[in-house]
Amino acid sequence: MTKLPQSELERLEFLDSMEGITRAEPSAPSSLLRALPQGALIHAVYPGVLAALTIGLASTFLSDHYGAPVMLFALLIGMAFHFLHEEGRCVAGIEFASRTILRVGVALLGVRITFDQIGSLGAAPVAMVVVGVATTLLFGLALARALKLSWTFGVLSGGAVAICGVAAALAIASALPRTAQSERDTIVTVVSVTALSTIAMILYPILVGALGFDHRHAGVFLGGTIHDVAQVVGAGYMISPESGDVATYVKMLRVAMLLPVVLAIAFFLSRRGEAGAAKRAPLLPTFLIAFAGLVAINSTGVIPKDVTGAVSDLSRWCLVTAIAALGMKTSFKDLVAVGWRPVGLMVAETTWIAVLVLTAVAWLV
Repeated sequence: MTKLPQSELERLEFLDSMEGITRAEPSAPSSLLRALPQGALIHAVYPGVLAALTIGLASTFLSDHYGAPVMLFALLIGMAFHFLHEEGRCVAGIEFASRTILRVGVALLGVRITFDQIGSLGAAPVAMVVVGVATTLLFGLALARALKLSWTFGVLSGGAVAICGVAAALAIASALPRTAQSERDTIVTVVSVTALSTIAMILYPILVGALGFDHRHAGVFLGGTIHDVAQVVGAGYMISPESGDVATYVKMLRVAMLLPVVLAIAFFLSRRGEAGAAKRAPLLPTFLIAFAGLVAINSTGVIPKDVTGAVSDLSRWCLVTAIAALGMKTSFKDLVAVGWRPVGLMVAETTWIAVLVLTAVAWLV
């Protein structure tokens, strides 16, 4: 049996085991890089990382000037540069950005959450969020089976819809076992959840106004249903400052569900006993431990607001860079081959959580 590589550099060199990947072009690092710690790794990854970061910068510029989601720009522009992932010096760096930088970005999301934010919501919104996340995941699993899709896509799409959109999709994808379709499933999930979240940001404020919700109830509905944090903030403050604050807190509670959900997935895989499952999804991945630790530290109030803002910005840049890299790993041809079922599944999941939260807001909150 072939021994799997252990170090990060060895994993990047083991590219011929990955779907649709050509081995990275070898070259010797300069004398300066050889003198640095992990110099060989830096030499292997910096061209691809720079390419992904450049796409991230361009996407941020376009998002700031035209108002569309930055993650969607990063994905689409990255897909236009798919040829960089087919062969050459950028392959290893694109792999590094889509995995290691992705995990760093997810871990740093912990600085955006505190236990006080969760406690200030009261019992009813907390119960609503827990039930909404759990039932959306179960609904996604059941419907994926009915549509003859993989159970991993059901978990991935359900988690993205139920928790926090793109960030949840990336975190859950990091914990799921790698399959021949895992990269494509992640891209489909990210594209779909971003589009659905943008549509919800436009339509849901109109809906809560037509239903006559007050500012607090409107904030609970928006925070409990819209997928991505940025769209929740935009929709909430579109109504009023009070609605924006409540929507943000409810959304942060959903983000906090990311840790137990991913841990539950990892535990399930470790207990399932499939060959290699435990290795692909360890019970306590390092990035999840870091995420939980940052939540706990941030809850003590010892982290200055300036530092919290800086770390949050760093997390955002890591995720944008990782999304650009994921885009470069996928072609439009791959997405067209997916068909209507995955998109239909995510539309159904979005409808499910909207109806559930709407009922809870109307009768319980």
